[in-house]
Amino acid sequence: MSRAILVLATDEIRKRALGWIAKAPAGTRVEFKGPKRTVPQNDRLWLLLTQVSKKLLWHGQKYPEEDWKDYFMHAYKGERWMPDEDGGMVPVGRSTSDLDKKEHGELQTLIEAFCARQGIALPWDER
Repeated sequence: MSRAILVLATDEIRKRALGWIAKAPAGTRVEFKGPKRTVPQNDRLWLLLTQVSKKLLWHGQKYPEEDWKDYFMHAYKGERWMPDEDGGMVPVGRSTSDLDKKEHGELQTLIEAFCARQGIALPWDER
């Protein structure tokens, strides 16, 4: 087996995972991650990013949702940087798809706090 992912959702799947571990050759890597974000969490994240993108002029410029995602990932976990060919810097590191449910919620809380500081009303506040 070169690569496999199991989601420990049932006792049967847990037993399968234990069997694989028992039979795995020395040097096999095993990684455990928390539950993946939910579809509603992901939808809510992009709603937040869209609100920031549409409503905020940041240092005289508008930025797309994808740029704001990178911005907030840096603010949340701190990204690493590497130099590019022209002397600038390029962020490298984590993707939101690597966040578990708890981390995804924390990222959204960070974005909501930013919105509050910048005076950006969110759809659920505009009643």
